[in-house]
Parts: sequence; C-alpha cells; structure tokens
Amino acid sequence: MIKVGDTLPAATLMEYSEVEGNGCSLGPNAVDVQKASAGKTIAVFAVPGAFTPTCSAKHVPGYVEKAAELKAAGVDEIWCLSVNDAFVMGAWARDQKTDGKVRMLADGDAAFAKATGLTLDLNGKGLGLRSNRYSMLVKDGKVATLNVEGPGKFEVSDADTMLSQAKA
Repeated sequence: MIKVGDTLPAATLMEYSEVEGNGCSLGPNAVDVQKASAGKTIAVFAVPGAFTPTCSAKHVPGYVEKAAELKAAGVDEIWCLSVNDAFVMGAWARDQKTDGKVRMLADGDAAFAKATGLTLDLNGKGLGLRSNRYSMLVKDGKVATLNVEGPGKFEVSDADTMLSQAKA
C-alpha cells in the first residue's frame, strides 16, 4: 500500500470536460497523474462510487464547501477519484456543483487504485473492484499525509481533517 513519502504511481485518470479550452477537448480528457501533480499541493480524496449515499451526501459536499479554505491553506487543487467512467464523473460533478472547486477524476479500470494498493472488493455487492475511501495530501507528487478509512467508515478522509493537515 502507498505510504507517506511515496511518489504517486504513474497512471492516467480521465476527466470529463463540459467546454473546450486550455488544451482540453469536450468530453473525456486524459490526466497524467505524475505530470498533473508536479509542483503542486493537491488534496486527493477517493470514494467507492459516484452517486453513492455517503459520497454524495457528505464526502464531496464537504470538499466543495471547504474548497476556498483549502486553497487559502496552500492547496492548489482538490481531486476526487472514483472507479467510474469519465461520463459518470462528469454527471456527478454537475450534480454536486464542483466546477472550479473539485476536479472529478475517473479511475475507470481501477489502475490508480490498484497501483496504490487502496482497492476495495465489492464484488459480492454488485459493484466490482472499487477504490477504498481515503484522502491524501500530495506535495509535488509525493504523499505528505494519508488517511485511509476502515470498512464502512467516514471518519478520517473528510474535508475538515484534510484542512487541518494542510494548515499544519
């Protein structure tokens, strides 16, 4: 499993873009994790699935609400990762009103989740292999803090915990 001090793995995530611009075309666009994190401080949080109860009611809204405070504490970007496709993440972004606050990044084939060792097997529940619920503060591509939730928990990967770590 990835740990504090480790470099983020080489992986490509996908981001759905509503409008063309800044080198992005309309629709899904590849995001090279190592290039996108270089020279930045990023608050990353991952969820088991888009539109799922805890993720939609608590996890994403907390980061949307605290986005300005996180940026004031030195966070350049906030990333939400989920093992879903870019179209689902785009729809979820619209639903959660994340534009300009949280980048909703799809880990469609769970490559990033597998590379970090932070997978969650939900095959028996009809959801397949997913990402565990966690958050990490990443500085210039290296993990500065890592908060992995226990099964069914939402206690340490929330926006308030991340904000306190970003301020430290």
